[in-house]
Amino acid sequence: MARVCSIRGSRVRMGGKIHRSGLAKKKGGIGRHVTKVVKRSVSPNLHTKRIYVPELGRHVKVKLSAKAIKTINKNGAYVTLKKAGLI
Repeated sequence: MARVCSIRGSRVRMGGKIHRSGLAKKKGGIGRHVTKVVKRSVSPNLHTKRIYVPELGRHVKVKLSAKAIKTINKNGAYVTLKKAGLI
């Protein structure tokens, strides 16, 4: 299974980390300089959960981000999963 949230569709994103060298002017140096930009990946905060849906009378196993879990707590399991097309 891919690292993708079933409800929100959050997935791994690519970003950049900037490497800097030198001492800041404030601290008596000649200033900071960018020497390199390195690619890095930013992963969503995923959890595999078994959620009980009372309307169906059964459990549903889904891979959710932390924000999607908060959405389920707010709107209810049945409404959220139905809107996402999982049930």
